[in-house]
Parts: sequence; C-alpha cells; structure tokens
Amino acid sequence: MNQKVSTTLRQPQQLISQGLAPASALHDLEKVAARYAVALTPDVAALIDPSDPADPIALQYIPDVKELNSQPIENVDPIGDHARSPVEGIVHRYPDRVLFKLVHVCAVYCRFCFRREMVGPGKDNALTPDVYNAALDYIRSHPEIWEVILTGGDPLMLSPRRMAEVMADLAAIDHVKIIRIHTRVPMADPTRVSAEMVAALRVPNATTWLAVHANHAREFSTEAREACARIVDAGIPMVSQSVLLAGVNDNLQALEALMRAFVECRIKPYYLHHGDLAPGTAHLRTTLEKGQQLMREMRGRVSGLCQPEFVLDIPGGFGKAPVGPNYLAREADSGAADYQVTDFCGGIHAYPPRT
Repeated sequence: MNQKVSTTLRQPQQLISQGLAPASALHDLEKVAARYAVALTPDVAALIDPSDPADPIALQYIPDVKELNSQPIENVDPIGDHARSPVEGIVHRYPDRVLFKLVHVCAVYCRFCFRREMVGPGKDNALTPDVYNAALDYIRSHPEIWEVILTGGDPLMLSPRRMAEVMADLAAIDHVKIIRIHTRVPMADPTRVSAEMVAALRVPNATTWLAVHANHAREFSTEAREACARIVDAGIPMVSQSVLLAGVNDNLQALEALMRAFVECRIKPYYLHHGDLAPGTAHLRTTLEKGQQLMREMRGRVSGLCQPEFVLDIPGGFGKAPVGPNYLAREADSGAADYQVTDFCGGIHAYPPRT
C-alpha cells in the first residue's frame, strides 16, 4: 500500500506525485477535476495499491476521464432531491422522515456520487442561519416527521460543537424521535470521530443511529475499526450503506468479505444500492441482474446478519424499491394456496408441502 501522506490530495498533480495516477493522465485528470470535486484523505490514499490498475479503492476515488461521458439516461439530480424539497436543505420523500442536508462538502469525493453536481469546493459549505432555521421550522410544523436523516455532503464534516447544537435543536422537537446520520467519515477520516464528536451525537429525548458508507473490506483499516468501535461503545447503533460497483465489489468474494467486515464491527448491513444514474458514472454501474444474482448467491453462503437489502432509488424522487431476487412464486395450474419456494441451494419446493 501507499505510504500515508500528510494532507488531503485535491489536485491531479498531487495524485501523480504520490504515484496514484500516471503523468500521462494529467490533462484528462485536470478536465475531470474541473467539473467534479476530487479529495483523497491520507487514510484513503494509504489504502491504494499503486501497482494495481484495478485497485478497488482507487476505482472509488481516483478521477477517470470516463466521467466526462454522460449518457442520455443520466441526470444531474438522479433520485429527485429537488422535486421533493419543500424548503432549502430538506427533502421530504416519505411521510415519516426527512433528509436534512446540512453541508455540501465531504472528506472524500466518490467517483459514483449521486450528488456529485451539488457537493464540493465552490458550493456553499453549510446552510446559512436563515435557511437552517427555516428547515427546522418545516420539521417543527410537520408532526408526522418521526425521523430526521442528516446528510449532505457529510454531516461529520461539522465541528463537534456545531454537531452538538444541531442534535440538540432536533431533539428539542417533540415528534422527532430518531436522528440518523449518513457518513463516510469513520472510514475516510477516522480521526474526526473523536471523543468530542461521539459525545455530540448523543442527545436526550431522541435516539441516534449512524449509517456508515463503505464498499470494500479493505476500507476497514485498524483506525476505521477503532472509530466505529467508539461509536458503538457509546451506545449508538450502526447500520451500513454500500453501492454495488463494477470492479470494486461486484463479485461474491468481495461482497461477502465486505458484509462480514461490517458485522465483525457490530454494524448491521442495511442497504446495497444499485448505482444511481448520475452523470459520468456508467463505467461503475452494474446491471440489476448482476445485483440480483449476487444477492441470491449471498443468501446461501453467509449469515443472515450479513444480508443487506438490494435497492434501487427510482429516478424522479419516488423512493427506494427492493429489487432483490424473488424466492416465492405461484405454482402453475394449482389451487390458490399453492406456491413454489426456492431454497438457498436453488431447489424448488411446494408450499404448502404435499403429503
């Protein structure tokens, strides 16, 4: 692996200087970086094997000229955030929960990000006080909102002091019972998960959950595992989010190792996302059939604790739909109560069983 650098890498020339990209790619990398944000923390850069052109960590973070090739089916807002945003900073897609987009910056920038047109340098780092207060007022005025999901950008880019203020503001709203935080930080910049930050995440009158994003077992460095342990040891339950990515985790061995790594760290696998139709991400998207095949193979190989739900975010803001394999079918030419059930080995059985 690479020797750890001392600062976040943000410029193509820095990637080349560290051996993470060839000098011949400078012109192409600069074109990509002019459109989409680039950032690799020292922790992430240290995970990359520069000698491997198909390194699964590099594929997630090193810019690729293919990102400049957009397809007609792709969209700058692929999951319809704008269509479901009643006030700035809020996305209200489901009745009982909202997304609260606090910041527009991340510790690292994923090459497959579905918000890649909305985050990065040059964007407003955080909501202005007026916008923030208007978003809180919206949550206060909708008693059906039981859960607030902090996202962005990455909410753990806030300081512990500011995070504590946000958590207290939300916990003070009587009908908000769950505050969920979506973050890449424990894997990408684990030192930010300090004792002060963990303390800021715990508030009276509301329960905190944390969803951590990782796509490959190699992201679970010693430091990342320790950061996750600090969160769980503080009584904050964790779940996972991953994206199925071509060349990164679209094979059974990689997916199995990833899900087991989550469970070993006391993180329950939650969502495995089919890649969204974000511009310039076609080279990293798999087919839906590939994901279904992998989920079927996983069912027979790993513990139920290791099974995420394979989901597709329907373009246009219509929410997530489970798109995993189906194990139940009506038996042809039979009574209404007869089914065929497929077991984890592929065997087909009648239900109710026949005597």
